[in-house]
Amino acid sequence: MPHAEQPSLVVHWSRAEGARDGTPLLVALHGRGADERSLSGIAPYLPGDITIAFVRAPLAEGGGYAWFANRGIGRPVTESLADSSGRLFAWLDTVAARHSSVALLGFSGGMAMAGALLLTRPERFASAVLLSGTLPWDAGLPTEPGRLAGVRVLWGRDPADTVIPADLLTRTGQWLREKSGAELSERTYPALGHAIGAEELDDIRGFLTEAGG
Repeated sequence: MPHAEQPSLVVHWSRAEGARDGTPLLVALHGRGADERSLSGIAPYLPGDITIAFVRAPLAEGGGYAWFANRGIGRPVTESLADSSGRLFAWLDTVAARHSSVALLGFSGGMAMAGALLLTRPERFASAVLLSGTLPWDAGLPTEPGRLAGVRVLWGRDPADTVIPADLLTRTGQWLREKSGAELSERTYPALGHAIGAEELDDIRGFLTEAGG
């Protein structure tokens, strides 16, 4: 698979440069301490007509990379999160026009990053896959009722996953279900742990197929 660098970001692509035009784009955001290749193994399990951009987070951490500095697990530092959001939107401005739609997929810390993008500019995204994490609370982002109206959202997790603090998961669930306005599909996977599993990948594939990317 090709490996290329965009402004301020390193991106691992599922398709060659000449085969991306007109395809739906899925922007995949890895978890804390991982890198742009850590999620690349999911590509064969997702719809074959999409282009996936596996993006490397900008902050070096733990032998890998992170999207933002933390005040605690799942609690982004506002300025750090805003900086990464700006980098990602600037990169998207260089690639989005080539694609028929743009969707997000975020795992763990990548879910918080995807949530920041979604809350900041919901009109830019057709759908979002949010996995094993929390939305970025108390980071200065708009969360008024109906903020995600018209956006299809898949939220998947293991209810027994203890990596993300329980209060953040509760707050995320309540807002997504009751206030976001999103077209929400919620899935739970007992015994999955803090990971992405085969059953979940099947659900993600179906979700993205129905959402048109």
